[in-house]
Amino acid sequence: MTDHAPMSGPVVSRTIDTSMPHSARVWNYWLGGKDNYPVDEEAGDAYAAVFPGIVDVARGSRAFLGRSIRYLAGEAGIRQFLDVGTGLPTVDNTHEVAQSVAPDSRIVYVDNDPLVLAHARALLTSTPEGATAYVDADLYDPERILARAAETLDLTRPTALIFSGILGHVGDYDEARSIVRRLMEGLPSGSYLSVNDGSLGIDPEYERAQEAYNKSGAIPYILRTVEQIAGFFDGLELVEPGVVTLPLWRPEDGAGEPALLGEHGGLGRKP
Repeated sequence: MTDHAPMSGPVVSRTIDTSMPHSARVWNYWLGGKDNYPVDEEAGDAYAAVFPGIVDVARGSRAFLGRSIRYLAGEAGIRQFLDVGTGLPTVDNTHEVAQSVAPDSRIVYVDNDPLVLAHARALLTSTPEGATAYVDADLYDPERILARAAETLDLTRPTALIFSGILGHVGDYDEARSIVRRLMEGLPSGSYLSVNDGSLGIDPEYERAQEAYNKSGAIPYILRTVEQIAGFFDGLELVEPGVVTLPLWRPEDGAGEPALLGEHGGLGRKP
């Protein structure tokens, strides 16, 4: 599954279909949100019946996003964030975390799903010192994303590009890498890439549950090998500890013994 709504020109409808489960709504359901329909709850319960650990995956992804943004806004000194594949607002959204560390942070969210459009006002909040904007654009059109983002962000300054649970919706791996590369090419030296996605080779039950979900008629989400996820960072300087299962990425003090999740991610800096 994904932390964000699917973005894909050929398959995303411009109307809200409540007859089929929607990944962003199902994810919202697992995180305890209310922006979902009975069909999403049924799909979420069916998935959890096969793989109860999916709630841990959802929470692990959200926790990684928060830790990585706190690192970026704090230690790395980043003040601009381009979050592609925003999905439904839940808790600890990018602007909330970034501006809690650095109130003058500027955030642009990108999505083109009508359900997210309907909730965009919930995202469009900001501190007086910073800014938050929403861009209605397709993941498959990086040039439009950059052009629209430049209306709020100064893309001559270092910017953090964020893909949280979205690249698995791009079925072709080479195309997914091309999207990341084209967006990073539009950002200057000192910018960062943050990626986390579902991974293969850690949890067979998770993989079976995802395969069943992909056959349900919902928009598929492709789990990838750790090596493939690491490939998104080619040409970048990985921040320690590199691409790892999410609970191992800079865990907070007192977090306890981290569990291995079939969800990997990392952070890379553009030289």
